Amino acid sequence: MPNIPFDAIRRLLLKGAIAVVIGLGGMPAFAQDKPDIIRIGSTAPGHLKFILAQKDGWWDKEFAKDGIKVELVTFNGGSEATTALATGAIEFTYTGNNPALRVAASGADVKLIGLSSYVKAGGSYIVVKTDSPLKTLQDLRGKKVAYLTGTVRHSNFSKALNSVGLTTNDVEGLNLPFEASGPALLRGDIDAIVETDSTAAKLVDTGEARVLFDTSTHPEWNVPNVISVNGAFAAKYPDLVKRLLKVDIEISRWADAHPDETIKTFVEATKSSEKSVRKTYADGVFHQDPKLTDDAIAALQGEEKFMASAGLLKGSIDYGKWVDKSFVDGAAAEVAAVQ
Repeated sequence: MPNIPFDAIRRLLLKGAIAVVIGLGGMPAFAQDKPDIIRIGSTAPGHLKFILAQKDGWWDKEFAKDGIKVELVTFNGGSEATTALATGAIEFTYTGNNPALRVAASGADVKLIGLSSYVKAGGSYIVVKTDSPLKTLQDLRGKKVAYLTGTVRHSNFSKALNSVGLTTNDVEGLNLPFEASGPALLRGDIDAIVETDSTAAKLVDTGEARVLFDTSTHPEWNVPNVISVNGAFAAKYPDLVKRLLKVDIEISRWADAHPDETIKTFVEATKSSEKSVRKTYADGVFHQDPKLTDDAIAALQGEEKFMASAGLLKGSIDYGKWVDKSFVDGAAAEVAAVQ
C-alpha cells in the first residue's frame, strides 16, 4: 500500500478540483461501477488503525479482489487532510475531532461515519525545559508557546488556559510541529510546547524537559477522533464505505488481541515514547471500535460548543446531515454474522 507524503498533496488537490468541475457540468462525467482507486488520509504518521493497515495491507487485501488500488496519504495536519477530503482529492480521512468539526461546520459535503479512536486516558502535555522557572499555567502569560493551530492540542491548551482564567491571546502562540518546536525549546528559543503526551514524553524521558501540565488530569476534555468520508463518494459507493469500516472493525479487534505487537508497531511508526504509550493503554485495550455511540456524539457536540466559544470554529454543524451511522452499523452486523 503506497504511503503518499505531503509533497504529493498538491497533485491530489488538483485532482479534487477537476472532480468538482466535472460534478458542476464543466466536463462530461461517466458513471462506473467502481472506482479505480480509494485514497485514505490521516495526519502523519497516521492514526493507530491507519498505521496497522499500512503495515499489513488490510485494506489492500479487501479491495484487491475488485481490482481497486488503495493509497494511504499522510498530511502535515488535520486541516490539510479534511480540505483534501472536502474537495474529493481523497475519499476517507482518519483525523482529530477539531479538523473534522471545522470542515463539517463549513458546510462541506462530508460525512462522519465512525470513530478512529475514543481514548479516555492520555491527552496533551505542556512541557518546558527542565530548568525553566515556569511552574504553573499562570506563568505562561506573555510567553512563547508552540503548538499546531487547529489541532486537538490547540483545543486542549485553550481549555487548560481557560481553567485558570487565561486564553490563547495571553500567550505568544507559534504554529510549529514537534520537529521544529522540540529543538527550539531545548535551545531556549521558546518557553513551552504543547504536544501529545506520547510525543512530548520523548523529551521528558531523557530529562531534557518536564511536564508543566498534563491534560489527562481532565478526562472530561477528551473527545473521540473520527473517520470521515467524502459525501459524493459515499452516495455513489455505499457498499465500499461499509466494507472499509468492516475491515476497520477487524483491525480494532486484532489490536486488542495482540497488544504487544500493536504497541511495537505504533511506537516504531510514530517514534513515540513506549513508556507513555503503555501508560495511555494501561488497561490493555486500545479503544479503536468505530461505533458511533451516543456518548461519542455528545462529546463532539460539546467540543463544537467549546471551539465556537474559543474562536476556533466558524459556523455550526447540522448533525442530522453530518452523522451517518448506517455504514458502521451495517459493517458491525456483517462482522457479527460471520462470527
